[in-house]
Amino acid sequence: MAPKAPDSVEGLRAAGNQSFRNGQYSEASAFYDRALRVLQARAPKRTASSDPEEESILYANRAACHLKNGNCSACIKDCTSALALVPFGIKPLLRRAAAYEALEKYLLAYVDYMTVLQIDTGLTSALEGINRMTRALMDALGPDWRQQLPPTPVVPASAQKRWDPTSPESHRDAAKSKPKETMTAKNKVPSAGDVERARVLKEEGNEFVKKGNHQKAIEKYSASLSCNSLEPATYTNRALCYLALKRHTEAVQDCTDALQLDGSNVKAFYRRAQAYKALKDYKASLADLSSLLQIEPKNGPAQKLQQEVHQSLK
Repeated sequence: MAPKAPDSVEGLRAAGNQSFRNGQYSEASAFYDRALRVLQARAPKRTASSDPEEESILYANRAACHLKNGNCSACIKDCTSALALVPFGIKPLLRRAAAYEALEKYLLAYVDYMTVLQIDTGLTSALEGINRMTRALMDALGPDWRQQLPPTPVVPASAQKRWDPTSPESHRDAAKSKPKETMTAKNKVPSAGDVERARVLKEEGNEFVKKGNHQKAIEKYSASLSCNSLEPATYTNRALCYLALKRHTEAVQDCTDALQLDGSNVKAFYRRAQAYKALKDYKASLADLSSLLQIEPKNGPAQKLQQEVHQSLK
């Protein structure tokens, strides 16, 4: 007999968190949805909330499920609802920014990332987001792109204090937050000159790949990353070269670095799965392919590789 589903807001949220940790994002979303309905039924008035912070967390958690499932519009809607209840929440701001970015709404993503940086100036994910948006907007709109930016909200000091990582209020979500991220030489935001130099070096590496000279390409990609270590494509390109040279452990590391910058990078998942297969770590290979196929369910090469790994397991 199946265990009875929880019926309290806290129980439903905990069940949603567990499903999310298990990668069952649709099931997690359903738990958060039920928790929201239970919570909203308690409200004394139709327009009021009995617990705005709890309701905001539930919207933000459901938004994370939508983001994982590729439903960016629903993610944006839930993040906006979360922020209406509790303004300047880091998690809904970051998730909405990621959804805007996926939809190529780079101006709106830039504003959300900048808002986060007012709350926590050292948050690496927001700094990396600003770096990506700056490049994308420069490419799309030219050097005057800043003139087209919507206004960035001014975060009050009270919100900054509330979201201080040392404050218990900032960790109210049941899924534990990561420790505050700090900047290192590896993930510092490069200057415009560094970005341009890195781009040139990466293109030179691409030319060596076309010629089949993977060792020279690795040297160029490594030089590029020394100028700009925040470009996921450079890591995945170098990983391709490591795979060609059967340096599989190094390929795994590069793909892992790429995924730390871009958690939905299909090439990184695919190439790391290839490397794991070569290393006979078939479970890790299948896990990466499963993540990839959640992003692109009809990815033919991934489906084929998945069949090959299953055959190797047998």
